Parts: sequence; C-alpha cells; structure tokens
Amino acid sequence: MGLTFEEIKIGDSASYTKSFTSEEVIDFSCLSGDKNPIHVNEEAGKASIFGARVVHGALVSSLFSTVFGTLLPGEGCIYLSQNSSFRKPVYLLDQITVTVKAIEKIEDKKFIKFETIAQNQNGEVVIKGEALLKPRSK
Repeated sequence: MGLTFEEIKIGDSASYTKSFTSEEVIDFSCLSGDKNPIHVNEEAGKASIFGARVVHGALVSSLFSTVFGTLLPGEGCIYLSQNSSFRKPVYLLDQITVTVKAIEKIEDKKFIKFETIAQNQNGEVVIKGEALLKPRSK
C-alpha cells in the first residue's frame, strides 16, 4: 500500500531509472498519435537541431507517474497536476533517472507538492517541474 499524507515527510524522495529503445518510442508514437519525424525517422532526426532522433518529452515525463504510482506515495495516490520544463533532448538509449521529492504539504486539502527532476546519464537535467498529488487515505 502507498503512504498516507501523514506518513510522508518534507524531503522524502524516490527515483527510477530507464532507457528508451527505438521500439518503445515507435510504440508511444502510435499510442499518442505524435508521429513527428524527429522521433520516428533517423534521417529527420539527423537533420534536426538535435542531430539524431529524440524521445518524446511526454514519454520521458511519464516516468514521474511510475514513481508516484509505485514508490512515493505509491498505490492509491491521485496525480492531480504536473508542470514540466523540457531543458535538454533525450536520445534513444540515454539512461534517464527521474527523482521526485516532497517539498510542501498542503494541510487543509491533504495534498503534497513534489519537485520532479529527470537527469540523463551525465547528470544533466533534461526535465524539471512540480507535481501535486493526493496520497491515499488511511
């Protein structure tokens, strides 16, 4: 079971690491309908400002949901909102680590605000933002 509002402390954090394959990017493209050539075509990626195919920002940011739903707060939480700033491109097979950290507790609503950061294998921040969640009730 996931943690409750009372069990989570400011500063609590959790991380998850994943790399995205070409097949996963193609699958996401089909599921989302975002078939922008910079994601699915090698030549278009090479000709872009990125110099290679890049992973969809929405696919990378979906890893925050993985952490929230399985680690912190875990099962039973409700993901209310997310804002994200996409800082650097993510390339196929980059090792991405997403970390969420509790930064504010909103007592009257029993919501928690989290900092959300995604970094590549070089420690560069590729996505930064904040999320608002309601942990499970007792």
